[in-house]
Amino acid sequence: MSAGVVAAKVGAALLSDERGRKAVGWIITAVLSPLILIIAVLCSLGSGGAEHNNAAVEACFYGVAYSAGVPAEYKEHVDDMRAAFSLLSSAVATANSQSEDGAIDPTRVESVFFALCFGEDAPSRRAADRFVDCFYTTETRTRTVEVTDEETGETSTEEEEYTVTVPLSLETAYANVAALLGREITDDDRSNINHIYTMVAGSAESGGEGGGVRGTEPSIDLDASVLSNPTTKNAADLAAYAEYAWRSGWGYVWGSFGYVLTEQQLQQLKAQYPEMVGGYESIIRSKWLGGRTTDCVGLIKSYGWFDPDELKIKYGTNGMPDVGANAMYYSATVKGTIDTIPEVPGLAVWCNGHIGVYVGNGEVVEARGTSSGVVRTKLAERHFTHWLQVPYIRYD
Repeated sequence: MSAGVVAAKVGAALLSDERGRKAVGWIITAVLSPLILIIAVLCSLGSGGAEHNNAAVEACFYGVAYSAGVPAEYKEHVDDMRAAFSLLSSAVATANSQSEDGAIDPTRVESVFFALCFGEDAPSRRAADRFVDCFYTTETRTRTVEVTDEETGETSTEEEEYTVTVPLSLETAYANVAALLGREITDDDRSNINHIYTMVAGSAESGGEGGGVRGTEPSIDLDASVLSNPTTKNAADLAAYAEYAWRSGWGYVWGSFGYVLTEQQLQQLKAQYPEMVGGYESIIRSKWLGGRTTDCVGLIKSYGWFDPDELKIKYGTNGMPDVGANAMYYSATVKGTIDTIPEVPGLAVWCNGHIGVYVGNGEVVEARGTSSGVVRTKLAERHFTHWLQVPYIRYD
């Protein structure tokens, strides 16, 4: 089928509804020139470009229900990208399972891949692994472990070597990707990647600054005693955990999820997120260095990854995936508009790019922004648009 015929069918199938009208420009562009950068669409469509871009990004990052008239070629482009995301996410999770000081951001990896490779066939698992390899290096470290003599039963300590993954700076990752793909990462590429990433992950201040009540019991301790049923991940304990983080005065740093912020971690986050973290470094240093920090969705993920026995946050555990606020909302199967929210502590409340935890009685605990940290707010005074049951959290 010719590109012109495909484009005509796309138009006929989609222009009849509002969502289709928003998406059609991007779809035609994708079909006619699969490798074109989204930034070109933005430039050519002016103020309407963001809406066209939104439709394509939502299709690939969150999935869509296709109408019968959408051409198979476009479905294949989106399906290939979603298959690629699955492979990339798996490779990131494997690498992050060996992390200690910070994690590779899967949304960043997927945004880079989307911007540079939309329209190509889904990669093999090996190719996806090689792409993810561009975003981290490994280090050999030593640690003291306790060993037991099998014959005597006596214990002793010894040093052992182990390998950890260390996320690379964004600039180094770009250089690695350029070498892998055999092409330059241009300024337009970077702008496009940042646009996609912000659209999917939100911005550092998407929760807004100012307002909300700070906790008054600063602490870096993790406390399992606040949980009513630590053997499961449940709504009541998500609310209790969020309230404990609030009382303990947790701060806000983009890309963090409950670790104590050390100088080394700050430098790694700054290298990974030169705008989201580097642009707020002075505030972070003055308010949050040395304390526990999180971003908005990191507050929820840190509960999912909290090990109450060891009192540690273990990345990627308990089935909780590493996703952004928007992906968490779109993946939820039970949700509704904010005016229909049930009185269930532990529900999440969401608006585009931001998420918080409803703790009951009309109140929310949210990691609101770099200046605010984790605060307690009134739901009626905030701009959340929807509520949801967080996937992988039990709601009875």
